[in-house]
Amino acid sequence: MQQPQAFTDRIFNNADSFAQAFDEAWQDHGKREPSHGLSSVAKLDLILSQVADHPFAQDDPSQARQVGEFRVRLLGL
Repeated sequence: MQQPQAFTDRIFNNADSFAQAFDEAWQDHGKREPSHGLSSVAKLDLILSQVADHPFAQDDPSQARQVGEFRVRLLGL
């Protein structure tokens, strides 16, 4: 029996899907480069560039930035 695709592998053109991709990219960067020395603004810009191919970011980059900023504040990233 084939296993269903994990929900996290699915990409939707909405803020929730973008937030999930953003969080994953932020956490992955922290694991790869724990002592990166970037300010939170510089890291935000870096992560936004990494998820720039997400449909939500492509359709509304300004809103995507707002979602990223919100995630940073909400989660204390």
